[in-house]
Amino acid sequence: MLTGCVEVQQAVDNTARQGAKGVVAETLATRFPQVPKELITPFTDCIIDNSTAVEIREYARAAVIGVEETTVTTVRNVLSRSETVQCLQTNALQSGIT
Repeated sequence: MLTGCVEVQQAVDNTARQGAKGVVAETLATRFPQVPKELITPFTDCIIDNSTAVEIREYARAAVIGVEETTVTTVRNVLSRSETVQCLQTNALQSGIT
């Protein structure tokens, strides 16, 4: 029974993360024009990977009601974390953009 609960939770988490990726990509594209277009997807992955469960829920909420200033602030906060910065730098270097 516990295994079933874990599988359901993982499915819910994966669904939320997929919806969150769309919101984060939209937020980067529309609110962070300094992010090169070719880096939006890798940057989105870095942001999602370094977001807490609460932040993922914020993105999922924004997927339903639209991007608000709260969403932008959440993305900005995650972008400022050292782990996110390292991920962004790695992706920029791998793409040849520095």
